[in-house]
Amino acid sequence: MSADASLMALFKAELELCKVGPGETLAVLTEDNRRAAYAEAFLAAAQQLGAQAFQVNVPARPMFGGLLQNVGKTSLAGNRPAIEALKSADIVIDLMFLLFSPEQIEITGSGTRMLLVLEPVEVLSRMFPTERLRRRVEHGEALLKKAKKMRITSAAGTDVVYEFGPYPVMTEYGYTDTPGRWDHWPSGFLFTQARDDGVNGTVVLDRGDVICAFRKYVEEPVTLRIERGAVRAIEGKGLDAALLRNYMASYDQRAYAISHIGWGLNENAQWHHMAIADSHKELGMDALSYCGNVLFSTGPNTELGGTNDTPCHLDMPLRGCSLRLDETLIVENGSIVPPEMQA
Repeated sequence: MSADASLMALFKAELELCKVGPGETLAVLTEDNRRAAYAEAFLAAAQQLGAQAFQVNVPARPMFGGLLQNVGKTSLAGNRPAIEALKSADIVIDLMFLLFSPEQIEITGSGTRMLLVLEPVEVLSRMFPTERLRRRVEHGEALLKKAKKMRITSAAGTDVVYEFGPYPVMTEYGYTDTPGRWDHWPSGFLFTQARDDGVNGTVVLDRGDVICAFRKYVEEPVTLRIERGAVRAIEGKGLDAALLRNYMASYDQRAYAISHIGWGLNENAQWHHMAIADSHKELGMDALSYCGNVLFSTGPNTELGGTNDTPCHLDMPLRGCSLRLDETLIVENGSIVPPEMQA
């Protein structure tokens, strides 16, 4: 069966941004028959560009819940021949979801760059990356690298301070052309992490904020009390607070650790998209990427070099917040302030 021509053209354009061409080797990672059409189109696009291409397909492991309930636990674990084959490639297209896994860290640590692709074609097309988006994200990266502290406030009652320390800044703009670099298509944001004990204050999840793991918008406010880098109390009388308390309690104490923090910059991402998304096919990249969101997260930090590998990861993009790096205003009531980062 030949690859779909329109899909192949879209993927070819993406691979061109990733500098795939003659002399390069591309590997596509899949499990069972999931995303078979994507795999076929990526292989065909790579060959059109003159690259050598191959596929690594492994059996899917039994899994309770969805991808976001099992971050870092993959079907690739322990499969040395497959891991070594992927490390031999210049770029891996991850159609499985290796995020937060030791396998991803090992593969990218070898110098292989990696691109995660899971979203439906409509989302991939609408949020297709550009060099201009990259420049805007990298401008934010330069500012964040210099900052010693971040403060986030909101009219809903959020007032939390992150004190930065040893962790790097990570950027996502939707493609990768640098050895060892991971990215996610589509995206458009940046983030870092505070010292492990360096987050204190209050985060209020207000109506319309998103809890990505639950695939839902917050309907009744939830107040998170944070001390020394962990959630110490979850307050609220509504269903959302009850769900969060119950869900996080089903894991161990590491689930309550504060994870990454950052902000979104993709003007083509849509806050409302979660309402119409196919929850079986999407991770919610619109919610993570839309311009002016503050991306608050709890759980694992291995992606930034930490040691917390809990599978309980909660991304919770916040609307209408203000964010300061030291004394510089970056986001004001949900709008990007520095002209260099504005769409």
